[in-house]
Amino acid sequence: MKKTILVVDDVENNRELLAALFEDKYNAIQAADGEEAIEIIKEKNGELCAILLDLLMPKKNGLEVLKEINKMGYTNIPVFLITAEEDRSMLMEGYNLGAVDVIRKPFFSNFLRCRVNNIVELYSHRNELESIVEEQVEHIRQMNKSLVETLAELIEFRDCESGEHVKRICGLTDLFMTQVSNMYPEYHLPKAEIDKIVTAAMLHDVGKIAISDTILNKPGRLTKEEFEIMKTHTTKGCEILQKIPSVMEEGIYKYSYDICRHHHERWDGRGYPDGLAGDDISIWAQVVALADVYDALTSPRVYKAAFSHETAVNMIYNNECGVFNPKLLKAFEQVMDEVVAKTWLKNKDNAK
Repeated sequence: MKKTILVVDDVENNRELLAALFEDKYNAIQAADGEEAIEIIKEKNGELCAILLDLLMPKKNGLEVLKEINKMGYTNIPVFLITAEEDRSMLMEGYNLGAVDVIRKPFFSNFLRCRVNNIVELYSHRNELESIVEEQVEHIRQMNKSLVETLAELIEFRDCESGEHVKRICGLTDLFMTQVSNMYPEYHLPKAEIDKIVTAAMLHDVGKIAISDTILNKPGRLTKEEFEIMKTHTTKGCEILQKIPSVMEEGIYKYSYDICRHHHERWDGRGYPDGLAGDDISIWAQVVALADVYDALTSPRVYKAAFSHETAVNMIYNNECGVFNPKLLKAFEQVMDEVVAKTWLKNKDNAK
């Protein structure tokens, strides 16, 4: 099947000549000006293997078309500027906008065919390679996610949870982190990073694997000695993670390690294990801490029944379950209705 090239020139004879040069190897589509070219590129970008673009045209010139191509993100299509002009500044701007070559009029037919064919083949191989790399990256991402989910399931099994706890933590983390990022420039993160944080949040309690069942699932209040042992799940989790960094995506490992170690730190510095205070605690660890506390309060545990949403919120704002960043609490307040609307709240009939 022939590939397709787009020939853009306001002079019909030039378009016909260029189209005829490549008709043995390509399907040639023609555009008489820059605006028509842009519409064709929008419609057929997936089919185009090259664009032969005249520099000087009415309505939109070649540079303006190049700018539109960049805005649309179609930078995987090689663009050849065709011109008789000697204006170096315009030609340099064309290169800076992504043109792969400049073809001067009048041109040598065989030479032009060779140049276009070579670049088209080069881009074809490059695009195939990028596609293979993207597939490999996605495969690695899925392996990372499977590893994290498997570890999270082990934690839930040890902690006598149904497996829904991790899902709720991820949902709350996504909601809170997105809201904080949108409200406060100092905490802003792109969506891709928030997605990594959400995945990393699954492993916040991975260290509980190393805590004995008698302490982990004790139906009553822990003794002082038992609580000190329970607190070590933060550092023991980091020890577990240190053994597997090579099989985790670097970003997810970084967030997982920090969240695992610091999701029990407090804004006032009275948390553990490092006694960090304020913004010495990463915002993602702060967010997971709030999500974890909210879910713990509204979930039944071996040592308590579930609290209602209203009771849990009052306890959080009254510092009964730790002290949180005031900005984080304001973000929490903004998404309160969305939290209630989600299916994360459970056992409402039994909540007190």
